[in-house]
Amino acid sequence: MTMMRLHRVFQGPRLLPCVRMKHGVAPAGFSRRHFKKDLLSILDSSVTPVTVTEIRQYLREHTISFHDGYSCLHVPSPFTPNKDNLLFIDKTTGRFLCKDSLLEGTWEDFKDSMDLLTKEGSTFLSPDTMTSYLEDSDSEEGERQINNMEMSRIWNKAVWIHDLEEDDAQIIKAMYNISKITNSTLNKFGVKCFQPTKSLVFPWYNPRDFTMKGLKLLSAVCRADVVDYIETLYPRPSHYNNLFGITVMGKKDTEVVITSREVDSLAIYQATGITTVSLPRGISCLPPVLLPYLEQFKRITLWLGDDLRAWEASKLFSRKLNIKRCSLIRPGDKQPSPLKALNLGLNLNKLIKASLPASHKSIISFRQLRSDVFSQLENIDQVAGVKWTRFPELNKLLKGHRKGELTVFTGPTGSGKTTFISEYALDLCTQGVNTLWGSFELNNVRLAKIMLTQFSLLRLEEQLDKYDQWADRFEELPLYFMTFHGEQNIKSVIDTMQHAVYMYDINHVIIDNLQFMMGQEHLFSDKFAVQDYIVGAFRKFATENVCHVTLVIHPRKEDDDKELQTSSIFGTAKASQEADNVLILQDRKLVSGQGKRHLQVSKNRYDGDVGVFSLEFNKSSLTFTCSKSKAKVKKVNKENETPDDVPDTTPAKKK
Repeated sequence: MTMMRLHRVFQGPRLLPCVRMKHGVAPAGFSRRHFKKDLLSILDSSVTPVTVTEIRQYLREHTISFHDGYSCLHVPSPFTPNKDNLLFIDKTTGRFLCKDSLLEGTWEDFKDSMDLLTKEGSTFLSPDTMTSYLEDSDSEEGERQINNMEMSRIWNKAVWIHDLEEDDAQIIKAMYNISKITNSTLNKFGVKCFQPTKSLVFPWYNPRDFTMKGLKLLSAVCRADVVDYIETLYPRPSHYNNLFGITVMGKKDTEVVITSREVDSLAIYQATGITTVSLPRGISCLPPVLLPYLEQFKRITLWLGDDLRAWEASKLFSRKLNIKRCSLIRPGDKQPSPLKALNLGLNLNKLIKASLPASHKSIISFRQLRSDVFSQLENIDQVAGVKWTRFPELNKLLKGHRKGELTVFTGPTGSGKTTFISEYALDLCTQGVNTLWGSFELNNVRLAKIMLTQFSLLRLEEQLDKYDQWADRFEELPLYFMTFHGEQNIKSVIDTMQHAVYMYDINHVIIDNLQFMMGQEHLFSDKFAVQDYIVGAFRKFATENVCHVTLVIHPRKEDDDKELQTSSIFGTAKASQEADNVLILQDRKLVSGQGKRHLQVSKNRYDGDVGVFSLEFNKSSLTFTCSKSKAKVKKVNKENETPDDVPDTTPAKKK
């Protein structure tokens, strides 16, 4: 085993998920490797840039045969004596997965394995030999045992639907709208009922030996006249991902329908018999580690739901899956979710055959855009984006948080920009907006402490007994941090952002702040030209990746007694010109000592509404709230607006 690299230093940025990082203890003389024995475990997100051209070149140089697949390159697995068993290498990241041995790792791990294979003159590397150097730490092993015990307790206590009394079975099916799903279909997918909470239990099986590796509980909670469905995952979603229905698919199947809910997969199989799987976390993400299990399919239909967010997710996921083999089902009254379509008696086979190709050569007329335009008009509230729950006054101006936009945020030094923007982003993250933080001024520990305080609304340093409770809840948020600190190169930052979008389907990136990237750039001698170049790079990234970027920029030095304007943003006018939204945190207390903070929306490309509203700061919870005064929002008439129109006192009543 001497060929293993003992002290590899990863050049380039690293990306830390907001979960407890795993730290195992390797035997003396060996470094911790990234091989994983368990299927589909969370990926270590170290960014080691590699292109598919470099991967192909390496394989050719080492006479390793490969097949160019849809999302992955297929090569003979070095971890099994049977060369018919394949190893899949992701074309975008270089990560590999061997479906037979269930080992996965980075591109560097694969190259190390090839070096070791050559050194020892072996025909294959035993997976047990490789993983013997990766024994879990006591804490990891303890957590795994607790998860397994909890899963076993739930699974063993759950009963098959066909074993319930007929009246009880009908009630359960009615609760989840699956009355038309037969017991035979439920049994085939392994669905049970956990009677104490009347929850459906969906298992995640190991596709190699069909052992259970995880499960999802779907519970119905009635609030007034509305029924909410709540999902609980074991183990936590950050620790394991799998495809529900993976053991039902045949090895020779060439067509699959991907859904976002298990009940939708049951409906499709019930009505059509077509192979179908559902994603572990719905429309929030498609983990790349699942892609090898979808390589066999020549046609993939994405039917993720009946709203605009599901439609947008379908278009994004089709990029990972190879857009040429993907078809999408557009949400609409005549094309609802699969379960609803089944209950309405619609022909699901017909709907699947009528799905739209994900790729179009060109748009030649309004006729091809007509349905898209109608969808935008019909779902105007969804088009406006995700609403803030902590800042309802912001919704009145911006209407919502939308993908693909660039927001520029500024405010005086010491006004609380980072504190506000962390709560602004946390609000969205708690609603399922996958978020990546790039904090170059504040280290991640301090930032995470601020966000945890804002999340819990408690001073946890005074209530340490509640820390684990809130940390566990905070850990489950789709929140990730870049490990950059201080001055950084814009290319490294953009590469990391693109990696995060691919790996974690990031919807929102916060960069705090732009000035920390300007010192690393030598393309131009003019600092304003450097800033324009960086702003342009973020604008391009937001558009091409359909990802919202919030960019914090310090204002230029101005008189303390003046309110900031859009023109106060440091640099040229390019930042405000490229931005879809411009937010300014006005802080009169820096001058008067007793004034209030205001949030001003000075640009809104979506519908033009601009204005300002007061904020009150709670020091104990580090949170901002909209003023309780009835006179909250003052909208500004853009036609008559002048720089002096921005108020420096409590805003007047909304028009």
